[in-house]
Amino acid sequence: MIQVAIFTGGIQPLPTSGRPTGMFKSPVLSPIDLKEAGFVGDQQADRRVHGGPDKAVHLYPARHYARLASSFPEIAAALVPGALGENLSAADIDERDVRIGDIWQLGSARLQVSQPRSPCWKIDERFACEGIAAMIARSHLTGWYLRVTQTGTVSPADRLVLLQPASGAPTLHDAMRLWAEHRPSIAALEALAQLPGMASDWREKIKQRLAWLKRL
Repeated sequence: MIQVAIFTGGIQPLPTSGRPTGMFKSPVLSPIDLKEAGFVGDQQADRRVHGGPDKAVHLYPARHYARLASSFPEIAAALVPGALGENLSAADIDERDVRIGDIWQLGSARLQVSQPRSPCWKIDERFACEGIAAMIARSHLTGWYLRVTQTGTVSPADRLVLLQPASGAPTLHDAMRLWAEHRPSIAALEALAQLPGMASDWREKIKQRLAWLKRL
């Protein structure tokens, strides 16, 4: 069982550009409902890249913050769980421990791992520090999105429990490493695109890349 902290938040302006973001989250200290679109009361500013059924909940491994703080010591004090806009923070799990399609129980809800997060420029502006998003992507410290396969209620004391492992699927870390390769194996990429439970937009990106690779 994996202990988690829960975070939600509304839309706020970024400090420099004023562009809207849902990255500013606060801890949830009482039971909260989890619907197909995510935790009740949680918001995303740009629904093209965040939120929706395939990306209803974002989990970020708490252990990554130490690596980020080592790389960006000038903002180390601000790099604490919840700071990257995650809904769930967990200290005892990371991308090497989960697979696309894994189904987890949290409270009375069930969630399925669907894809890694793609960090964007808003992270750099949120901390007034260039290069954070690039380092997260380069080092595969992204965390991941989950879809809600069964709605329910979650309490801060609830634990994540793996119900149905996606046996045979690569770990999320290995999937990201494959995706990041300059000339990945076409067969391996085809197998990745066929994984049950994968978010539809990431599957489409993989298919588009496969089409390009096959034309070379």
